[in-house]
Amino acid sequence: MRQDAVEMRSITKRFPGVLANDRVDFVASCGEVHAIVGENGAGKTTLMNVLYGLHHPDSGEIRVFGQQVRILSPRTAIGLGIGMVHQHFMLIPAFTALENIILGQEPVALMLTDYAKAENQLSDLCERVGLQVDLHARVADLSVSSQQKVEIVKALFRGARILILDEPTSVLAPSEAESLLMMLRRLADEGMCIILISHKLGEVMDYSDRVTVLRQGRSVACLETRKTSREELARLMIGQEKEPTTCPPSARVGRPVLRVSNLHVVGKNGVVAVIGVCFDLRAGEIVGIAGIDGNGQRELVEALVGLRFGKGSIFLNDIDISHMCVRRRLDAGLSYIPEDRRFALIPDNRIEENIILGLHRLPPFSHFGLLREDAARRFAERLIEEYEIRAAGPRMVTRLLSGGNQQKLVLARALHCRPKVLVACQPTRGLDVGSTAQVHQRIIEARDLGAGILLVSFDLDETLLLSDRVMVMFRGRIVRVLTRQEADREKVGRLMLGAVE
Repeated sequence: MRQDAVEMRSITKRFPGVLANDRVDFVASCGEVHAIVGENGAGKTTLMNVLYGLHHPDSGEIRVFGQQVRILSPRTAIGLGIGMVHQHFMLIPAFTALENIILGQEPVALMLTDYAKAENQLSDLCERVGLQVDLHARVADLSVSSQQKVEIVKALFRGARILILDEPTSVLAPSEAESLLMMLRRLADEGMCIILISHKLGEVMDYSDRVTVLRQGRSVACLETRKTSREELARLMIGQEKEPTTCPPSARVGRPVLRVSNLHVVGKNGVVAVIGVCFDLRAGEIVGIAGIDGNGQRELVEALVGLRFGKGSIFLNDIDISHMCVRRRLDAGLSYIPEDRRFALIPDNRIEENIILGLHRLPPFSHFGLLREDAARRFAERLIEEYEIRAAGPRMVTRLLSGGNQQKLVLARALHCRPKVLVACQPTRGLDVGSTAQVHQRIIEARDLGAGILLVSFDLDETLLLSDRVMVMFRGRIVRVLTRQEADREKVGRLMLGAVE
C-alpha cells in the first residue's frame, strides 16, 4: 500500500469577493502521478499555492508524509520536500541556468561558491532523470521548454519528493510534452509524488494514476484514471456534457489584409531569428503557424506588432506599417493577444481599468482628457457577462482572477473592436475544456466577420482544428504552407522537425 505524501483536509481559502477553495479535501500518494482538473477559477492553482506556502489557508489541516504541518512560506515547503514548477516560471533571466538552480543552496568552499562542485552535482542529476540542460546558458536566451527543465532541475536539486507542476505542457510541442510526461512517469515509478495540474484531458488519461476534480472551489470527485473517461471528467468539471468544437472552413476569403515580404528579424542574442519570411493573410481566414518553440515564431510576432523592428516590409490593408510604433499599428486595425498574459495586464489595477487599456484615450471612455469611470464600468460589466469572466464585478483587482479568467479578459479586449487583423499567440494557454471551446468559437466568429487571424499556438491539435492554412516554421524560415486538406498531424510534425518534403 502506497504511503500518503500529502493529505489536505477541509482547506478553505478566501480572497476579497472570491471563495477560491471551499472545504477542499485532497490526498496524493508516493509513487503516483496525481492529476488535478477543473474549470478556470475552480481553485486548482490556489490549492497548490496553499500546499507550497504561497497562500495561507483560512481553515483546514495539512499533513506531509503523515506529519501535521503549518506551511508558512515556500522555504518551509522546500524543507518538507515539496517543489513547485509554476505556469509562469520563477527564474532570473540575467542569471545562467546553473546560477538559478543553486540560488540559495550554493555549495561553498573556502567561503566562496564552489561552481565546479555544483556543476558536477547538477550534471549527475540531469543524467539520472534524463534532462538535457545547458547549465552555462543565460535563462533569457533559453527556449520556454528549456526554462521549464531548469525549473524542474531546481526543484529536484532542493530535494523535492513531492513535485507540483502547473500546466507544464501548455507551451510545449507534442514531442516535448511527451518527453516531459514520460520523465514525470519515471520519477513517480521511482517513488516520488507528482501532482499535475492540467487542462489536457488526453494527457491526464495517458499518464496519471488518479485524478481529483474541482468545481467552483470544491472537490467533487477523486477517481482512478483507469476507471474513468475523458467524457466523465469533462462532465464532472463543468457539470454538463460539452459538445466538441468544430471549425468549418472559411466560407468567404477576401483580399489580403496583411502582407509580409522578405522579413528578417534579429533575436535577443544577436542571431537572425527570422529569415526571409513572406506570406499573405486574407480577410476571413485563419492562418496557423506551427513549429517547435524557439524557431522564430516569437520574433516574427514581435516584428508584426511593433515590439521589434526588422528588415523587410509589412503592409496592413495596403498601409506600410513596417516602421510604425505599436500604438499606430493598433490604431490601423491590428489587435494582439500576447503569448504571456502578464504582458497584457496590470495586475494591481481593476478589471474595468484593464479592459479599456489602449481605448482609454478615446470616446466614450475619455471626455476632455478625463477618464469616464462610469462608461468604463458599464463596458466592463457587458464584457464580463459576454465572455463569462468569473469575477466579483468590474471593480475587482485583476490579480485576484484565476489565470484562465485573466486570459478571457485579454481576449475580450482584443476582439470587441472587430480588428482587421488579429495576431493571437497561445490564446487558450491555461484554459479549461469549456473555456477553450468558447475562445475557439470567438476566433471563428471574428474570422467569419471578416478579420484575418494569425494563430500562433504550440498546441498542434488546436492549430490543425482552427486553421484554413498552416505555415510551418523551422529555424526561422517558413518551410511549407499547407491547406486544411493537406495538413495532418504526422506531416506537420515531420516538417516541424526539419524534414522538408
